[in-house]
Amino acid sequence: MKDWPVISDFSRLHYLPDPFPEPVPLQLYLKRDDELHPTISGNKWRKLKYNLAEARRLGYQTLLTYGGAYSNHIYAVAAAGSEYGFSTIGIIRGEDHRERDNPTLAFARAQGMHLHFVTRQQFRNRSDAVFQQDIRQRFGTFYELPEGGTNELAIRGTAEIIPEILTQLEGEIPDFVCCPVGTGGTLAGLEKTAPPGVKILGFSSLKGYNSEPNSRAQVLTEYHFGGYAKTTPALIAFIRDFEKKNQVRLEQVYTGKMLFGIFDLARKGVFLSDTKVVAIHTGGLQGRSEKLDC
Repeated sequence: MKDWPVISDFSRLHYLPDPFPEPVPLQLYLKRDDELHPTISGNKWRKLKYNLAEARRLGYQTLLTYGGAYSNHIYAVAAAGSEYGFSTIGIIRGEDHRERDNPTLAFARAQGMHLHFVTRQQFRNRSDAVFQQDIRQRFGTFYELPEGGTNELAIRGTAEIIPEILTQLEGEIPDFVCCPVGTGGTLAGLEKTAPPGVKILGFSSLKGYNSEPNSRAQVLTEYHFGGYAKTTPALIAFIRDFEKKNQVRLEQVYTGKMLFGIFDLARKGVFLSDTKVVAIHTGGLQGRSEKLDC
């Protein structure tokens, strides 16, 4: 089993002087969590690292988790299991994928993950006692990770982002820290350690996202482009332009939508000319659409 890694360097804080298709009044920094790990990148690494350490401490040999057929989390857990010596099981939503693999599922299988397909109804009811009893009878003892990977240990990992940013800015305080929002684990970590005066903006990639009423963060729900993994020609064009100008690869599920939202808010005058905005690149580049390379 591979020794547990110690990452001593922060992910880069990348200043982008003129990042968007037209000039807008803000200073944009991109926190390059996409560079943290080659296959367990971005917020998935931050969410998994303390969970993996806990699974090892408790003596578990197997990780079991849940996700859709295109899940970044499934991809990351499969990679982590292969690298750090855990067997992995993925409970996959949708039996229609049983006989055909997309690139995410093919990668997971290649890393040794056992894929178990269930109906969408079963997946919705996965916390029910009957379902839980069935998977424990079927798979035995395992360390369970939730869909998307968000739990208290995951939030402990994402809570490290803002202290890193403050160190890298050498005492300067950003006005806004922005992140994409799926299950909300990165957002929760940012809220946990943000000092007074820092506004947290989340950009939901999901339709119908409901934020916590007592949350310190504001979650914007108008930049999902039709829902999870949905896109439009306007979003694709924006990402292509951003990549060309900045030499930063994006994907259209999370980070691309957040950056489009930041650009749109800046065009609408939400940010003043000296506003310092830090955006988190949460990785997930394995989900990048082929349309971006056309």
